[in-house]
Amino acid sequence: MDTEGTYDARGTGAERVPRPAGPPPAAPPPPTYAPQPRRPAADGPGVEEWLRTPRPVREPGVWRYGHVPRPPEKPEGVSDRSLLVGVLISVLSGLLLWSLWRNGYIPYRLVPLKLFTPGDWWYAGTFGGPRTIEGADALTVYEAVLFGLLVYGCGRLGNWSEIFRRHVAGRGQPFLGLATAAGGALAELLVWKDAVPLVRPGLILVASVAGGEIYQSQTVVNVIYALIALGVLWPFARLGRWRELAAARRGRAAAAVPDAPAGPPDAPTPEQWPELREAGMRDAAEALTAEVRTGRMNDVDVARLRHAWSVGRGHPERLAALTEAVLRTGGAAALHPSGARDLARRTVRHDLLTGQVRIGSCTDDPHNPYARRGSGVALEPALLGTSLLAVGPPGAGKSARLVRPVVESLALQALAGRAAVLAVGAGGELGPDDAFDVVVRIGDPASVHDFDLYGGTTDPDEAAGVLAEGLVGDVTHLDSRRAATVLAQLLGPYRAVHGHFPGVPALRELLDGDTAAIDALREALGAGGHQSMLRELEARTRQKGGAGDPGPVLADRIALLDRPAFAPFFATGDQARPFSLRSLEHLPLRVRIDLPERAHAEASRLLTRLVLAQFTAVTAARTDRSLFVCLVLDDATHTVTAETVRGIRRLRSVNAGALLTLRTVDDVPEGLHTALLGAVGCCMAFSGVTTWDGKRFAEVWGKEWVETREVAQHAVFADQPFTRALHGLRKLVTGKVVTRDAVTVRRVERERWSASELAYQVPPGHAVLSVTTVEGEHAPPLLVTLDG
Repeated sequence: MDTEGTYDARGTGAERVPRPAGPPPAAPPPPTYAPQPRRPAADGPGVEEWLRTPRPVREPGVWRYGHVPRPPEKPEGVSDRSLLVGVLISVLSGLLLWSLWRNGYIPYRLVPLKLFTPGDWWYAGTFGGPRTIEGADALTVYEAVLFGLLVYGCGRLGNWSEIFRRHVAGRGQPFLGLATAAGGALAELLVWKDAVPLVRPGLILVASVAGGEIYQSQTVVNVIYALIALGVLWPFARLGRWRELAAARRGRAAAAVPDAPAGPPDAPTPEQWPELREAGMRDAAEALTAEVRTGRMNDVDVARLRHAWSVGRGHPERLAALTEAVLRTGGAAALHPSGARDLARRTVRHDLLTGQVRIGSCTDDPHNPYARRGSGVALEPALLGTSLLAVGPPGAGKSARLVRPVVESLALQALAGRAAVLAVGAGGELGPDDAFDVVVRIGDPASVHDFDLYGGTTDPDEAAGVLAEGLVGDVTHLDSRRAATVLAQLLGPYRAVHGHFPGVPALRELLDGDTAAIDALREALGAGGHQSMLRELEARTRQKGGAGDPGPVLADRIALLDRPAFAPFFATGDQARPFSLRSLEHLPLRVRIDLPERAHAEASRLLTRLVLAQFTAVTAARTDRSLFVCLVLDDATHTVTAETVRGIRRLRSVNAGALLTLRTVDDVPEGLHTALLGAVGCCMAFSGVTTWDGKRFAEVWGKEWVETREVAQHAVFADQPFTRALHGLRKLVTGKVVTRDAVTVRRVERERWSASELAYQVPPGHAVLSVTTVEGEHAPPLLVTLDG
């Protein structure tokens, strides 16, 4: 991969990343000595299985890796207790009816049979029994038919099928097969003990059809007995799916025996790189397939090479170079400029094929749609491209459970050449140093890089606009455009004389109106013939000290950076070593800026505002927007301004995004609450938010139509003496008046999440998350347990 200036000499150009003095690092070593590939997760599958795992397209925010849709929701059925009572009552009722039948206590029980049989088969009278052998045989068959009808009726009344599906079939194999086998054995015992009338009626029916002489052959009798036994077992075999169970057992036994290696399948599998084979690059595909199967590639290598292939398809010269590199170095081709192929440690699950990072799962809560309960929740560039605002008190888990997983995911995608990440926060909280290409420790003398206050631009007006937003963007009574004009009147003349913008001490002197500094700059402009810049400086001199002059406020703010701790930083000129955000325009960099929040809280907020302003300006001016660029602010307190809100709103159209965390929405000026919540597409409320913050999120998430049931109890007044007596007895026993329920079903519009629910019903370690894709697809706010 072309380094694109990554290893060039120090400087502030947009195409170069500054490095410490000294020779550039050596080229990445050959694959034999390259960092060892790792699996997609510490306890996850290998790369080959990882590639084959399905990733169905689902709603925004669903963890797609291996996702299995939840079965359709079943209506609320009868409880297990009611089912068991129903089965018991139906069995006892059936036994009672059958006992009454067999003992002759049911009157006119033989009338239907006598209507369809000859009269000489029966004794006279209604209760007369069989007179001949034919009548006795008919009665036997008649009782068998009635017994079958009785069993069927009791089964329907007792809902035997539901209890079988719920407690036997629902447990799956092999329990289903064993349970039905036990039931079949019990049925065979009852049949052959003649407790169930089946054998004798069967023999009678066969004799009536084929004649009684058929039983003279013992072989025929044995066959008939065998058919009866099989007929008894057949329904149990169907219910227990014995054939499927036997086939599964045979399949596992066959799998235990190693087969001869089969030939290559007609359709190549994902680990065989079908896209390269279709393009005619069979040699490269074979080389990468061997790398995957031998474990010399990891998921970052796969994602990086797929991205390089997709980029190179429109450039034949790049594609040829990529093919040659693959044949020469295998999975180490097209390496990241840093030479790294993975992070030293991963804390959450990632899927680099989809670009997702798993942050948690949806809880089984009534607020969540049924289909989403239990499914994984993930973030990806398609969601972060609309920007994300997370609000929660200290200790809610914003940094550990949201910010760090997102930064880790973007760092992996940067190694794959698909993204660049800029993480800003306190030192050490956003990941180890070896996970980043550039680490800027402001206020630390050991820091390799400084920070460029002017964002790498050479235009005085652009530099003044961004710097003014960082210095006084939070001052409500001061127009940042006037502040930018004042800065431009000083930055332009200074750059015209010195060839670079002023450092912090020089800028402070100019803003304070130091006479010596102004006179020296005026003389240098006159000597150099910079008449236009001289007019700018004179205009600034005339406006100094006037009503509403922003100069003193700017001087006070820049004084926050003119401290001994920051003396080595913010330098300009040839000896400076600043890091410019313009390096993120084309390079998949991993950058971390550590702020001195404890010792210099106000200066840290000023710098965070400046970084946010520079980021929105740099990303909006990009010409090549193929690289996703994301800014992560671990604490955006007092950093959001009206101009940066407008810049955040534009990020989704330039393939960029921002992740902002706040302790409370009140950390943003009140006039910007609605604008900020409307500018971001993803909102996240952590456990412990106040009702004031909850009210704002409730307004953002809106309302939905729900069906409500209202039950009203009305007293029942009896008119008849007997009914009044029954009601009095019931009241005496239960202690309650006899009532009846009146149910009213209505559709009403209610808030998805109310302010009180967000404040008091979100458990610790949980958050409510709503997401929106850059295409505009929405997902409702979901209660998520942050167990990514």
